[in-house]
Order: sequence, then structure tokens, then C-alpha cells
Amino acid sequence: MEISRRDLLKIASASGLGTIGLAASAGLAKQALAQNQPTPTQTKTGEMIYRQLGRTGERVSVIGLGGHHIGRPKDEEDGIRLIRKAIDRGINFMDNSWDYHNGGSEIRMGKALRDGYRQKVFLMTKIDGRTKEAAAKQINDSLKRLQSDRIDLLQHHEIIRMEDPDRIFAPGGAMEAVLEAQKAGKIRYIGFTGHKDPLVHLRMLDVAAQNNFRFDTVQMPLNVMDAHFRSFERQVLPRLVKDGIGVLGMKSMGDQNILKSNTVKPIECLHYAMNLPTSTVITGIESMKILDQAFEAIRTFQPMSQAQVKELLNRTRQAAVKGQYELFKTTSQFDSTALNPEWLG
Repeated sequence: MEISRRDLLKIASASGLGTIGLAASAGLAKQALAQNQPTPTQTKTGEMIYRQLGRTGERVSVIGLGGHHIGRPKDEEDGIRLIRKAIDRGINFMDNSWDYHNGGSEIRMGKALRDGYRQKVFLMTKIDGRTKEAAAKQINDSLKRLQSDRIDLLQHHEIIRMEDPDRIFAPGGAMEAVLEAQKAGKIRYIGFTGHKDPLVHLRMLDVAAQNNFRFDTVQMPLNVMDAHFRSFERQVLPRLVKDGIGVLGMKSMGDQNILKSNTVKPIECLHYAMNLPTSTVITGIESMKILDQAFEAIRTFQPMSQAQVKELLNRTRQAAVKGQYELFKTTSQFDSTALNPEWLG
């Protein structure tokens, strides 16, 4: 059946894909319709919007609590209170990593998830190990720190080098440990993260396919400047939607660097990322004030029109074209595994 241009626009708009560009949106909408692959369905309960996590069927909060930032408050109790307050208000997606604050973020989260809180959340953490031995050790370390017998989503962290996929899927590589952990019931779903270049993400997906494996989730930068420079949104996002892989957006403000461009406000940054077919937008929340800001973004969120998206991208284009506010792409400042290569194994 031939699909009209008007129908394609409706599909693209309903899917929240307007920011990929009209031609790409139309093509992706056509693929989604032909292959019966819907974008995340969403519901609202209390203050929170929940969306489906790819093909897993899991229901996750549209805002996820960033694990690195909850390790920043000097007083551990402040971090624990912040986590519990976020959960009480409806955030159920918990982000973390084996290496955040030398394990401190996982330890805080483990303490916060006592007293029945563990059952209220979808718990994710990440490992850096590229070998089976390093990955297995880090998985067990994380389970102990998080005080849990299972991790809902385990992700390979910082896939930022072209060789990372090959190391992970090689004989004796990290994927062997991850699959064994999954079989043992220690983890439920498997994904990967990275922030450097969309070509690395595409290679990871290709190498996985060559090994007859399909990831459940992928985490990547999605923000108001990404569309103009080494764009994950333009190059990776369409493939994830087509394959039913849960999209986890991060660095919506680039750890405040994007805000320094004086072109956008924090809530605009969150709205932009939420407007994409993301299941969850993971954001750094290190104070009650920032937590309130996140909930204000949820309260005021409405699907953005093509005109609104165009205006926002036009406003950020000049500042974005050289990547100077996306330092995670252009410098090693955010590359923790480059600074600590021993974590890779």
C-alpha cells in the first residue's frame, strides 16, 4: 500500500522522530510501519511519564537518575536521601557504573535500595572489562556493592574505540562473562554505552550481528547540539528504532557544558531529548533543586512540533558545528577508561 506524504508526517510526528529530519523521519516511519516496530509507548502515573524499553516490555521512567552525580554530594546520607526521594516521586530507572567514584556510587545506591526500594526500580550498571576475567570480576563487585542478587540491565561501558567491539566479542572476551552471568540469573538484559563517535556504535552493532547477538539497549549522547556534529541521533538512532532496541539518552546538557553556550536552558535540553524516541533520558541529579528541575521538565513536556524542533536546532547550530560544547566527543576529558586502562583487563 502506498503511503502518502501526509501519512508519513503523521507517523513521524507521533513517533517523536521529527528531529531526525523530514526525509529520514519519513523513511524510518515507513520502515517502522512495514515491520510493525512501534516507538516507545508511554503512560503517565502521578508525576512521572513511563515508556517501554525497546522490545523488553519493561516500563521505565522517562527520566533516569544518573549514577555518577549521586556520588558527588560529600555526605553519603545526602546521596542516599536523593536517590530515595527520586524513587518516591516516580523515577524508577537507576543508572550506575562499576567505576563511578571508585565504586562509591554503587555503594550509595546499594544502601539506598534497602528497605524495599530495590523492588521499585529498574537497576542498571556498567562494566569496563574487555576480557572475560575482568568482566566477571566487575559484575560480582557490582552485585556486592549494589546489595542485589541481580542487575536488571548490564551495559558494556565506554565503547569509544573501534577495537572495543572486537575485544568484547573475541574468544575469552567480556561477552562470554556477561552471557554466563545472564544464564546464571545475575543479570537480565544486556546493552552498551559510548559517547565518542557514532561510527563506533555502528561497528558495535555490526560486530554483535556478526556474532548472532542483538543488544537490548544502547546508551548514547542525545542533545540539542548532537544533530550538528558526529550525530548519534542521525546515524545511530534510526537503526535502534528499526531493530526494537531500547534507546537510552545521556548528556542532554553535556555535564553543564552545553548550557555554557548560552543558547538553551536546562528544561529545553531535557525536552529535546525526551522528544526523541528515547525510553529514558539519563540526567545527572546531585541536589534536590536539580531533582525538582527534572520533574518540572516532565510536568511541562509536550511533543514538539517540527517548527519548534527547527527553531531549537537553528538556535544551537553555530555553537555546535565544531563540537566545542560536546567535550565528551572531542577530548579525553570524559574517557575514564583511557585514564585507567587497567580497568579494561
